[in-house]
Amino acid sequence: MRIGVAQLNSTVGDLPGNLALGLDAYEQLVGQGSDLVVFPELFISGYPPRDLLIKEKFLQDSLGVLQDFARQTGPTPALIGFPESASEHPSKIFNSAAWCEHSKIDQVFRKRLLPTYDVFDESRYFEMGNVEMIREYNGKRLGITICEDIWNLADPRYPTDPLDKMEADCPDLLINLSASPWFVGKEKNRLQLLKKVVHKLKCPVTYVNAVGGNDELIFDGSSTTLDKNGMVTFQSKPFEEQLQVHDLLENNHFDTPKASAMDQLQKALSLGLRDYVLKSGFSKVVIGLSGGIDSAVTAALAVDALGKDKVMGVSLPSAISSNHSKEDALELAENLGIGFHTIPIESLVAAASNELDFLFKNLSRDVTEENLQARSRGLLLMAISNKFGALLLTTGNKSELAVGYCTLYGDMCGGLAVISDVPKTKVFDLARHMNRTKTIIPVNTIEKPPSAELRPDQKDSDSLPDYDVLDRILHAYVEERKSIDTIIQSGYDPDITRSIIRLVDLNEYKRNQAAPGLKTTPLAFGIGRRIPIVQKYQN
Repeated sequence: MRIGVAQLNSTVGDLPGNLALGLDAYEQLVGQGSDLVVFPELFISGYPPRDLLIKEKFLQDSLGVLQDFARQTGPTPALIGFPESASEHPSKIFNSAAWCEHSKIDQVFRKRLLPTYDVFDESRYFEMGNVEMIREYNGKRLGITICEDIWNLADPRYPTDPLDKMEADCPDLLINLSASPWFVGKEKNRLQLLKKVVHKLKCPVTYVNAVGGNDELIFDGSSTTLDKNGMVTFQSKPFEEQLQVHDLLENNHFDTPKASAMDQLQKALSLGLRDYVLKSGFSKVVIGLSGGIDSAVTAALAVDALGKDKVMGVSLPSAISSNHSKEDALELAENLGIGFHTIPIESLVAAASNELDFLFKNLSRDVTEENLQARSRGLLLMAISNKFGALLLTTGNKSELAVGYCTLYGDMCGGLAVISDVPKTKVFDLARHMNRTKTIIPVNTIEKPPSAELRPDQKDSDSLPDYDVLDRILHAYVEERKSIDTIIQSGYDPDITRSIIRLVDLNEYKRNQAAPGLKTTPLAFGIGRRIPIVQKYQN
């Protein structure tokens, strides 16, 4: 059997666009000799559709698009994901896959396991499916599953496992339609899971995954087939749309490409940034360039994603900005070939200070005056964004966002927080990776001590522990959810640990107002981490 794998980048809610994309892929893959064309989970609607599912006409319109797709299928069937309002009970919604051939929808399969953890909230919308999971085709028994249906093998969360029933049905091939978000290390977890599925069912597995970015989520594709011995016989390129035909009888060993973690991170962030900007209706971006590592990496990613002509860099030096920071910002812009402008903010900060003098005259200077600089920059950058229709990218990293080392309505202004799920130490690693063939990020930007430059001779280390220590503690507390005592017992200084965790807990209100950020770790700030803003539990 020749499987046509449609690893495609659908857009949430773009029903006509997704239909056109799907029909073009079907036509191409049939033309290449496919016996069956397989699309990702919820391809028709895009994933995740979230509360679009409860809008009055969305399900009806999605069904109409699916029917349009089915009408244009011929003898070669297509298996395509869509949101289904059950005809037998219209208030019930299912995450479904339609078997379309000979101009009609011939069979529907429904997802059984509904993830409700991390970024997933499927039980809010969908009912658990209970229809047949087997399709007889070309003398073969095909088992049809949707994403989470196979993941209980890796992390048992559900009282029943669809694969137990599937095992009893003795399929000749298992097909899984997925929209599985990426994070660093996900590909290893996925391959281990697929091998477990093969071992359990004793048959080949074809996994077809979505690719692209929708809101905070990045989908890597990496659609994969394993033979009945658990050997990879086919895999699509990660982070790219691909239409490929794979013959299940050709059980030649497939050498999966070995990309470094930094290479994957760069490709993922570039893809997520590009799709967020373009799918939101923007064509260009603006970035405040401080001469620091975060804005440099963000700008380099933007050029990688959109091209140098679509990126504007703006330097906004204050009275205390160092010469080397201004020079580093200019050097970066020249290396990237982007438009670059310098707008000093000294007079704007002075004007704001003068207007506040009568109210602050008997009070000591503190972080308030420092933040006037950040907020002046935010004011000007948002004005540039409005005037030129360019999306403002925020440049804060995960380490700083975690402990609140950022200014509301200042450096947090913007529409997308590109590296907000990348710890500071990884930002440096990413910068060095970008410089592996030629200097893009100025060497001085990478080597100088990090500083917000909101007061003379300021360094991040004045307020925070070294980033390698900070990031390890944050990883343990935020991503691994370990308690203070457990972290201290693993060898970290008690005072430093308590201080960091106190900052994390105190700054939930800031993160709640931050721009959406691209998910790159197993647990990102945002929709995957729902800590109350007002709460008193500390441990």
